[in-house]
Amino acid sequence: MATPAQWIEGARLRTLPMAIAPVIIGSAAAYDLDGFRPLNAVLAALVALLLQVGVNYANDYSDGIRGTDDVRVGPLRLVGSGAATPRQVKYAAFLSFGLAMLAGLGLVLVSQAWWLLLVGAGCVLAAWGYTGGSNPYGYLGLGDVFVFVFFGLVATLGTTFTQAGQISLPAVVGAVGTGLIATALLMANNVRDIPTDIEAGKRTLAVRLGDRRARLSYVLMLAVAILLVLALVPTHPWTLVVLLLIPACLMPSWLMLKGKKRKSLIPVLKQTGLINLGYSVLLAAALVLPKLF
Repeated sequence: MATPAQWIEGARLRTLPMAIAPVIIGSAAAYDLDGFRPLNAVLAALVALLLQVGVNYANDYSDGIRGTDDVRVGPLRLVGSGAATPRQVKYAAFLSFGLAMLAGLGLVLVSQAWWLLLVGAGCVLAAWGYTGGSNPYGYLGLGDVFVFVFFGLVATLGTTFTQAGQISLPAVVGAVGTGLIATALLMANNVRDIPTDIEAGKRTLAVRLGDRRARLSYVLMLAVAILLVLALVPTHPWTLVVLLLIPACLMPSWLMLKGKKRKSLIPVLKQTGLINLGYSVLLAAALVLPKLF
C-alpha cells in the first residue's frame, strides 16, 4: 500500500504549474477586458489542477500496466514501482477526473456557458486517451498536440471567456505562449525517456524526431513563447517585462542541448515548470498593473 507521501509524489506536483499558468493568464486577460470574476477564476483553477493530477495518475496506471515504466529514470511511478496496485491508481485518476467535472459544472453554472460541457467532456476523454485505451495517442506522437491544445489554448481562452464573455489578443498570445512552454516540458520529459520508450514501443514525438532534433525543439519552443509577447508591446508595453525570463531559460536550454546522461535532464522538468509559472505571473502583471495605476 502506497504511503501518503508516495501518492503525493505520484501526483507529480512539479507539473502543476503547467495547469495553473493558463488560469493566471486567462484571468489577467479577463481583467484587461474589465471582466474578471474571482469565483470563476477559482473554479477554473480547480478544474485545471484536478485534470492535471488525473492525467498524471492515468499515465502512471496506463504506462505501468504496459510495462513502460519497468525501467525508468526519473520520479516515482506508483504502478511501475509496485508501491500501489494498478486498480488503486486507476481509481485515483477517476476520482480526480470526477472532482474536475464537478468543478467544471460549477464553472458552467456561474458563467452560463453551457457549450463548455462538451469541451469539459472532451478534456476528460483526451486526458484518459493520452496513454489509456487500446490505441493511446500518446504512443503515436500526438501527446504534444494534446498538451498544447488543452493546457494552452483551451485552458487559457476558456478561463478568459468564462469571465469576460469574450477573448482578446493578449489571451491568445498568452495561450500560445503557455501552451508552448507546457509542450516544452513534455518534450524534456520524453527526451529523457527516449531509450525506454523505444523499447516499450512508445513512439512519442521525441522518439520520432530523434534525440538531437527533439532537444533543439525544446529550446525553440521556449524562445517562441517568450518572444511572442513582442506582438503585444504596441498596445500593452509592459509586456516587455516577460523578456526578463530569458536568463532563466538559459540553464535548462543548456542542459537539454549538452546533457548526456538522462538523469541530468530531470532538473529541467522543474525548471521548465517554474518558467511557465514565471511567464504567467509576469504576463499577468503586465496586463493588470497598468489598469491599477
